[in-house]
Amino acid sequence: MCPQPEPPKPEKPTRENQLLTREQIPQSQSHFIPARYSDDERAALVRLAHESIDSALEEREIKLQAIPERLQEPRGAFTTLYLEGEVRGCVGYVYPVSPLFQTVIDTARSAALHDVRFLPVTKEQAARLEISISVLSQLATITPEEIELGKHGLMISLGSRRGLLLPQVPVEHGWDVITFLQQTCLKGGLPTDSWQHGASIEGFTAEVFGEHSD
Repeated sequence: MCPQPEPPKPEKPTRENQLLTREQIPQSQSHFIPARYSDDERAALVRLAHESIDSALEEREIKLQAIPERLQEPRGAFTTLYLEGEVRGCVGYVYPVSPLFQTVIDTARSAALHDVRFLPVTKEQAARLEISISVLSQLATITPEEIELGKHGLMISLGSRRGLLLPQVPVEHGWDVITFLQQTCLKGGLPTDSWQHGASIEGFTAEVFGEHSD
């Protein structure tokens, strides 16, 4: 489960205020249409995530090869690091504030070095990391009845607080929809019943790929 930001959602999000945590689409179930990336594009992003971490630990410039055009499109995404099967860091941008390749560079490095739940990754650990990337669709209003476990991620907001959980989280923990809603509230520091009392419920889908398998 990834760390979430506390401040209110800005009208025009920037990379700086979205860390830690796609085009306009209709507000209905049909809008949850994730992008689909080729095997080569996926592999390129995973390699880029590793290179981002390695270059930071080695205190050198990142080595960039030619970036495919689709990876230059702005996307929100989360990068999750696993070490020996356990989460070792997870950071993301909720909103498409940067080209996808840059989002992966930034979130991989931050997950390795700046996730406050963990000590920074060491060089020895970096060589053993498995990486999972979740590319997000647009956020859109969703009702509890529309939520499909394993398909939808959630962001629940009330006042200056908000919590976000990725689609894979309830499946990994064996939650039902109500528990998923409650845990998303808790993630944002909200009472567990806030989703029933005026909180905004937004959903999204994610294309998840990488080296980690459950």
